[in-house]
Amino acid sequence: MSALIDTLETDHEGYLRRRSDWTPELANELAAADDIELTEAHWEVINFLQEYYENYEIAPAIRILTKQIGKRYGREKGNSKYLYELFPRGPAKQACRYAGLPKPTGCV
Repeated sequence: MSALIDTLETDHEGYLRRRSDWTPELANELAAADDIELTEAHWEVINFLQEYYENYEIAPAIRILTKQIGKRYGREKGNSKYLYELFPRGPAKQACRYAGLPKPTGCV
């Protein structure tokens, strides 16, 4: 882990305890620790999740995420295969962690 990640308070699964600690740099460091380089496609999902959380005060589970991404960005992006290619450890869980959001409802 990086020095930045190590200084922040997280739960036992690595989700930030305080959303105000989130920065784009942190998202990049979290992704790098998972051997992922964030692309524009990743940022579409991360930004979407942050906006969704601001509106509904909850992180969406994968089914809702997939459906809502499809509504906004089209069917080619609103499917599990596409999202798992971006976030192989689970699109909702991994993307929410990078976005500084709590673990999505219903995720194990």
